[in-house]
Amino acid sequence: MRSYTAEPSLPPPGATPHARPHLSIATPASTPVSGSGPDSTVAPASVPRAPAPERAAAAAPTTATAMTAGTQALNRLAAYVNAHSHALLRVTVGIVFFGFGVLKLFPSASPAEQLAVDAATKMTLGMVPETVLLLSLAALETAIGIGLIVGRRLLRPALVAFFLHMGGVFSTLLLLPDAMWQPHSPAPTMEGQYVVKNVVLVAVCLVVAAHEWSRGDRSRAGNGAG
Repeated sequence: MRSYTAEPSLPPPGATPHARPHLSIATPASTPVSGSGPDSTVAPASVPRAPAPERAAAAAPTTATAMTAGTQALNRLAAYVNAHSHALLRVTVGIVFFGFGVLKLFPSASPAEQLAVDAATKMTLGMVPETVLLLSLAALETAIGIGLIVGRRLLRPALVAFFLHMGGVFSTLLLLPDAMWQPHSPAPTMEGQYVVKNVVLVAVCLVVAAHEWSRGDRSRAGNGAG
């Protein structure tokens, strides 16, 4: 029995050997969803998202910047109020007094008109007509308001007039007890509360007066040293 051995065929002399084909493997850009063939649908490859800690770290500088801007705005506002606090208090009380004084110039426009007239009538022993009393109170409160708003040389006379006027206002708690206090309790009536709340204005003007007089003392001390 003969055995045959297959020998590889060699190219003839002078012939160029065939180059092996180069195979390239392409990375698919999409992932098939379902099916095969021409009718199959292909979904685009999903873009990987950054992990949650990295996204939180990226958002942290924006939040910190917003908080810093808000803090700076509050600090600027606080510095402005601190630098102009006395002027704000003075002008605010001046606006209140100016408004109340102007209301008394018009009949029945002020809710405290009759209360003020009754108290002023008792203080003057009924010797001054009510119309004159009302116009005088209106002019006084308007002048106090203008002096507090303008300040400067008008401030000190306005403060003196304010404290004298407040003495008359609080005297109504004694001059008109039936109108100021409830009959069976020490609680004030609505009119009494209207008078008692002026203690806030007194406290504000005490602060303004203390600042004004201390500033005047410092100015005189500086001129004496010079």
